[in-house]
Amino acid sequence: MTKPPFSSVILSVTILTLLSFILSSPFLTHALGSGSTLAIISATSTVCGVVSSQPTQSITCYRRLPLEENVTVLPNISFSSISGGSTFFCGLRSGGYAFLCWDTRNFKSQRVYINNTVVLQNLSVGDNQVCAIVNDTSNVNKTGTVKCWRGDGNISNQLPSEDDKYKSISSGFGFSCGILMESNRIKCWGDVTIARGIELGFGDMEMLSLEVGGLHVCGLNSSGLLVCRGDNRLGQLDVPPNNALEYSQLALGARHSCAIRKNNGSVVCWGGDGEYNVSEIQGVHFESIVSGSNFTCGLVSLDFSIMCWGPGWSNGSGTRLPLGEVLPGPCVQSSCSECGLYPQSGTLCSGSGNICKPCGFNASRLTPVAPPPLPSAPPPSIVPKSSPSKELKTGLLVFAIVGSVGGFAGLCTIIYCLWTGVCFGKKKVHNSVQPTITRDGSNGGMTSNNSGLISRSSTIRRQSSRAMRRQRSGTSSKHADRAEDFMPKIMVNELGKILDPRVGPPEPNEAEAVELVGYTAMHSVNLEGKDRPTMTDIVANLERALSLCDVSHGSISSGTISIVSD
Repeated sequence: MTKPPFSSVILSVTILTLLSFILSSPFLTHALGSGSTLAIISATSTVCGVVSSQPTQSITCYRRLPLEENVTVLPNISFSSISGGSTFFCGLRSGGYAFLCWDTRNFKSQRVYINNTVVLQNLSVGDNQVCAIVNDTSNVNKTGTVKCWRGDGNISNQLPSEDDKYKSISSGFGFSCGILMESNRIKCWGDVTIARGIELGFGDMEMLSLEVGGLHVCGLNSSGLLVCRGDNRLGQLDVPPNNALEYSQLALGARHSCAIRKNNGSVVCWGGDGEYNVSEIQGVHFESIVSGSNFTCGLVSLDFSIMCWGPGWSNGSGTRLPLGEVLPGPCVQSSCSECGLYPQSGTLCSGSGNICKPCGFNASRLTPVAPPPLPSAPPPSIVPKSSPSKELKTGLLVFAIVGSVGGFAGLCTIIYCLWTGVCFGKKKVHNSVQPTITRDGSNGGMTSNNSGLISRSSTIRRQSSRAMRRQRSGTSSKHADRAEDFMPKIMVNELGKILDPRVGPPEPNEAEAVELVGYTAMHSVNLEGKDRPTMTDIVANLERALSLCDVSHGSISSGTISIVSD
């Protein structure tokens, strides 16, 4: 006879106890290319940037269509780079642990990827694909491989072999390319015809950098000369005469190309019937440039404002966008000893890291990144000490969350015992549910068929619903109905609907901590036998939640959600 699963009750009590401890402690048009602190989403004439001189390096956008407006992008957390696609753009969080994407028609966010050990670099968005380079801090053999997602919610099957390791990547119309670590040669994937044609065009040429446009690719070869290959219908391959290492950065559109001169920051463009070498950019120096299908924008060196030009930016070429200052590079937790600090780095990052000077094209873009330490609290001049009203708010939040989660978990435990009869030793327990979320380090904690451009919240809802539907044919189904009502509200940042209204909305780090703990609690109750989270998993998740509650507001680094130890 099978012994009653008393572990269900024990796990629920353990979670409630630890939770109390944690919470009571103090082909329209498209943007193309690689990640930057600027991004273009041309279908809605939207330009976004990572804000400077703020403790949190959040994202702000200017959208011209359908109405001209500035948009503050949520959540208000720090990002290191952003990259634009057809109607959406994506942002890589500081530290590389996660990236989110936004549809610029409604600016609804979707968290696509989150992992504590398999971090990402060089986020690159094409017209409808997203790729990034893996930097696996626990498996050096995975570092340099590429992961790709599609814009329709499915993992992309158009990605390079896991045996290939890349220094840098860039994406265009239906294809992406990268520079191989070992040979410095270009290899492409995606649309087979385009990818093969680009590879043949470059042949065995060794490259220092590359940038992908609509159907063409440009970059600096090993001699530092600028070369382009691919489609040339409007002269986008007709590179102007250049000397070695004359250009420092490229931006390619559908049928035009632009580059920054390294010595003075001026921009030169070619192709596109000559419509991109406009008078407004003459004499202006730029820190960086990005291109959409039919217009280009640049970060002006003088005041870190954004200027756009080209036929796709009609009636306003050369005007500055009302976005304020934008960072010229990511703020990182580094002393920048290799190549030095960027001028005004401390002011631009507002004490939240440093901007490092680029080390030239001979240095790989991929550098080992260890998980950064938790950020220190901001100086008192930026974030004042908590007032009595803030402490009261925190206390009410603790009380409301503990009461809500505790009541839910207790109710689920009672229903579980009464319905299944296991408390009286009447029924067997069948381990019939196999969770679909694992801690597989090689795939970022996501299964291969659920790694598309969808949020972690929607993934959890689908997986939890499948698990609970399957359990209804087994021994513990009744308690799942309440979970289906309760958990989605946490997963879509609607905590206000389940909390005491006197508390007020939670801070971003508090919301993520509650999501993590609630998610762990739900799986501890819903799953059975060996499919439940182990104590190691539970402790890891609760420790993570505790760290989120302890960090300073607006600077959160998400980690892995531990569910099953294989």
